Amino acid sequence: MTATATMPYTSHADLGGRDTPGRVLPEPEGALFHHAWEPRVLALTLAMGGTGSWNIDQSRSVRETLPAYARMSYYEIWLAALERLMADRLQVMPDEIEAGRMLYPPRATKRVLQASEVAAALARGSPTSRQVDAQPRFKVGDRVRTRAAHVDHHTRLPAYASGKTGTVEHLHGAHVFADTNAQGLGEQPQWLYTVVFDGHAIWGANSAPGLRVSVDAWESYLEPENTQVPRVGAS
Repeated sequence: MTATATMPYTSHADLGGRDTPGRVLPEPEGALFHHAWEPRVLALTLAMGGTGSWNIDQSRSVRETLPAYARMSYYEIWLAALERLMADRLQVMPDEIEAGRMLYPPRATKRVLQASEVAAALARGSPTSRQVDAQPRFKVGDRVRTRAAHVDHHTRLPAYASGKTGTVEHLHGAHVFADTNAQGLGEQPQWLYTVVFDGHAIWGANSAPGLRVSVDAWESYLEPENTQVPRVGAS
């Protein structure tokens, strides 16, 4: 899903550091489902993901931009996003969703995930590591500042870490760049780093003593700490 001039991109899932209504209530370990329909939504989502009709970053983009995101449960979000992904590709029509059954011949897909292949496919996963010719711009111990500008597309840089200064702690190699992959612009792999921030750099005076926050950040999210930051309104 791409942004338009009339519909600025808004992620309803980027909640870190925001004041949200109600308490966060941890659930017991192993409580996977709450309703009988939820495993079916999981199965449908995995089956359609296996067709290659979209990638994981495109599905995340659709989920986080659902207007009713804050009012929906986890698997309600998954189901609504699946309906939108399929509808955008004419794989399901509104009257089929209303009827709860297929009314038109199915559209061809790149592949079909057979039941006998599910266990192996889940065990294999979808590795995102790639090879790139460019050398990493940063090394362990470098002080870096994260991108401060807002972007009108899916991104994995959380808002609470935007424009903050931290230290590179680990290099993960090059990985599929989620930002471009979500927009259908290709994988465009980049070096991926773990950057560690002092809690006070993120949360200010409200941070607990000794708290450190780690964020995995692609190279284009980062600049050296001493890079001049443009002032708002500067020409």
